[in-house]
Amino acid sequence: MLIRIDPGSPVPPYEQLRAQLASQIADRTLPVGTRLPTIRQLAAELGLAANTVARAYRELEAAGLVETRGRAGSFVSAQGERGREQASQAAREYAAVIRRLGLPRREALSIVTAALDVALATGGTGATGRSRTPNHPPGIRVRAAPAAEPP
Repeated sequence: MLIRIDPGSPVPPYEQLRAQLASQIADRTLPVGTRLPTIRQLAAELGLAANTVARAYRELEAAGLVETRGRAGSFVSAQGERGREQASQAAREYAAVIRRLGLPRREALSIVTAALDVALATGGTGATGRSRTPNHPPGIRVRAAPAAEPP
């Protein structure tokens, strides 16, 4: 798990964290069953308040991407796989509508691209760099973004 928090971004840190975790769950970088770092552990690693990380985890849980099992911790949920199937079904339905309307492929792709751009406007990712912290479960890597340097 690679996380990069940009303190200079207009996007709140909890949203940067939520979006990056959601993206890594969606692209299976974090597979179903992966144990996430504890809230305190991740907060310390990223230099964030525990409440910031807790909010991101709560939102991921509300979306069905993460499940919390009490003291056992937070894990990537199988709901993410069901979500992928829902997205695939929605894409098939969209394709059927486009075909029925007779719209050209290029226009159909423009429409869906514009809709995705709007929907994902606050969910930018782009984590780079890797750091291994021994306290994280195996396969979990976290990296905080360095402060922006003046031009």
